[in-house]
Amino acid sequence: MMEFEQAAVLRDGNTNMHEQLWEKLVGLDPTETARRSGCRFDGDSSTFIVPLMGADFVVDGGQRLIAPADDPETQAGFLEQLCILAYLINASDIPVSGKLVSGEKLEAGQFFFRGPHGLPTPKLEEAFGDEPSLLDEACARLNAEPCEYGDASLSIRILPNVPIVFIIWGGDDEFEARASILFDETASRQLPLDALLAGVQLAVKKLIEAVK
Repeated sequence: MMEFEQAAVLRDGNTNMHEQLWEKLVGLDPTETARRSGCRFDGDSSTFIVPLMGADFVVDGGQRLIAPADDPETQAGFLEQLCILAYLINASDIPVSGKLVSGEKLEAGQFFFRGPHGLPTPKLEEAFGDEPSLLDEACARLNAEPCEYGDASLSIRILPNVPIVFIIWGGDDEFEARASILFDETASRQLPLDALLAGVQLAVKKLIEAVK
């Protein structure tokens, strides 16, 4: 797996926020990158087409721009850029295993997913804990895949090789609501953990927005 390099974050208007990642990406063979990641490379425009949570994004290495395919004038946000760039650089051409694990079970996950890097399960509990059926509604609206865990659950393929499962157990007079976020055991071979967390944060935001 290719080594992930931490982004140099530039926050000045429309300047690039992940310059080191861009440098890494443009140095790779685009055809091989597309094959590994399960994305498309358009040779005519020299751009990648990357599906992120069901929406296509255009990645232009020459212009250092990432934008939604249906809104090319709008630059993708910081988290979207991090997920997409890190994925194109690191993705492995290996099948999803189907074995789900907690974040702590991923390589180095027990050290990473804590404190400020904790998974956003409290947001899920707050949004869906009193009414787990709302997660089923979000599933339908986001074209996610329903699962059969807990009181409600779904799987979102945030990137072609990266499915994430979200589970809710509803609260009652005896037990508080509980949420769980599980990953395919291959997830850390597709994304570095900081980019994987960014993907989770984006997915949770989409889930909550889907039922507002």
